[in-house]
Amino acid sequence: MNWYLEVLKKYAVFEGRARRTEYWMFFLFNFIIGVALAILELALGGHDLLVNVYQAAVLVPSIAVAVRRMHDIGRSGWWILLPIVDFVFLLLDSQDGDNEYGPNPKAVAA
Repeated sequence: MNWYLEVLKKYAVFEGRARRTEYWMFFLFNFIIGVALAILELALGGHDLLVNVYQAAVLVPSIAVAVRRMHDIGRSGWWILLPIVDFVFLLLDSQDGDNEYGPNPKAVAA
C-alpha cells in the first residue's frame, strides 16, 4: 500500500525516476480498486460513476509515474504515447547509476 500512497503524494511530479516496483504496485492497486468499485457499483445498480470518478482522480498520477518509469530506463516520457513499445519499456530494469533524469532509485533505497 505504501507504493500506492507514494505515487499519490507525487501527484503531478513528472521529473525524476520511478522504480519498476513502484510503477507495477501502483498499477496493481489501481486495478484492484477499480474492480472492487465496479463490483460495488454492479451490486448497487449504478452506471460506472464510481469507477469513472476514481479513474479521473488517478489519471494524472498514473501518467506521472509512467513518465518517471520511462526516465528510470533512460527514455523520454513521450514514449508512453506508444502503447506496445511503452509496455515493453515498463518491464525493463532500471538503468544502472545516475542518468540525465536523476540518481538511480534502487541505489537511493539501498
